[in-house]
Amino acid sequence: MKAAYGRLLLKLSGEALGGESGTGISPAVLSGIAEEIREVHALGVQIAIVIGGGNVIRGMTAANQGMDRANADYMGMLASVINAMALQDALERAGLPTRMLTAIDIAQIAEPYIRRRAIRHLEKDRIVIFGGGTGNPYFSTDTAAALRGAEIHADIVMKATKVDGVYSADPEKNPEAVRYERLSYDRAIRDNLAFMDQAALALLRENRLPLVVFNMNVRGNIQKAVLGETVGTLVEPED
Repeated sequence: MKAAYGRLLLKLSGEALGGESGTGISPAVLSGIAEEIREVHALGVQIAIVIGGGNVIRGMTAANQGMDRANADYMGMLASVINAMALQDALERAGLPTRMLTAIDIAQIAEPYIRRRAIRHLEKDRIVIFGGGTGNPYFSTDTAAALRGAEIHADIVMKATKVDGVYSADPEKNPEAVRYERLSYDRAIRDNLAFMDQAALALLRENRLPLVVFNMNVRGNIQKAVLGETVGTLVEPED
């Protein structure tokens, strides 16, 4: 099997680590994710991962409940670091070489994010895990994924979700929602489709970086997407 992409940025939500409940960290879920990543790594693909912290705290949700937005976002960044540590442990138990880099300086547990260092780790076939989002409040981990994907010159960004792609509306609320197999960034931004925040979409469009949105709960989907098979929704810049 030959991979269609040499270097990818995988965006995982924090909720994915919690399993059915979407909260906390499930060792069984982590092991499953690590095994799928191991299979993709075996294809010779360089893998970087951005992980969120929503299984612990979501900054926007906490802010809506009265917490200071900047404080809430910093707490979310720290939650993403916890998740990055858990994922690193699972990957290393699966026999994979890893490096964890954080946008927030936590020298005791991770290297600081330095773009050239991250690229060098990837060139040495280490899986690079980015924690701490962008290191700034008011930016989501989706935006962090778009930013890091552009910085490391990824061939594609892959966003793992709980649905099988991008829909014209929320399929859980609107049974007539239509799933897109292919979609342009211009249309996604114009129609304000809510699968990713506008800042992330604009950044991906500006850097002409394709995005695949797929269901993480279907075993083998990561590998299928890496092999170039049709999985979920492919979002691309217009020619």
